[in-house]
Amino acid sequence: MRLSFLPREEKFFSLLYQSCVNLQKAARKLQDLLDNYENIPAKVAEIQEFEHRGDELIHELFLALHRTFVTPIDREDIAALAERLDDFIDAIEEAAIYLLEYKVERPTEYSKQLAEIVVKCADELEKATAKLHYRGARLKEILPHAVELNRLENEADKVVGVAMGDLFNSGRDAIYILKWRDIYNDLEGATDRAEDAANVLEAIVLKHA
Repeated sequence: MRLSFLPREEKFFSLLYQSCVNLQKAARKLQDLLDNYENIPAKVAEIQEFEHRGDELIHELFLALHRTFVTPIDREDIAALAERLDDFIDAIEEAAIYLLEYKVERPTEYSKQLAEIVVKCADELEKATAKLHYRGARLKEILPHAVELNRLENEADKVVGVAMGDLFNSGRDAIYILKWRDIYNDLEGATDRAEDAANVLEAIVLKHA
């Protein structure tokens, strides 16, 4: 295996940014699925394609990590951020698959609200990773995005709290409740992973700004 002793900044930052753009596409497709609940198998298949593309990008990034001796930022931070982005898109895919496999007849308003928050999280991550190549004090421009990601995660927690309360007090049958519990948990999980990514971004700023 050939090792590179020079920082391949463009490679790492480009792959992380591409991962976020791909994540944005998956999040928007999930939102479209819930807002326009039709052609469900086709839309879920599209989300799965985005998830597969995300896997390819993460795999390429880890190969680059193994082949590069010097990295522009700590390799453990690059790996952690990549893993959180992968977890994020996995949660989106799982929520979409549940909608299909559980034969959900129609989405709830809470699920639509959560999908909107998921899209906002993806947007903030895209903006933040676009700034990872900044140097010195400019790297601190990432921090407002990290703060917003934390706020969005808190907002999602509140929506899920109300949604779960309504769900368990709805008088619906147990199967319906279990289906939506799983879907809500995945949608909230996506925002949790976004917050985890925000924490990694904050750590990068603290180390390098």
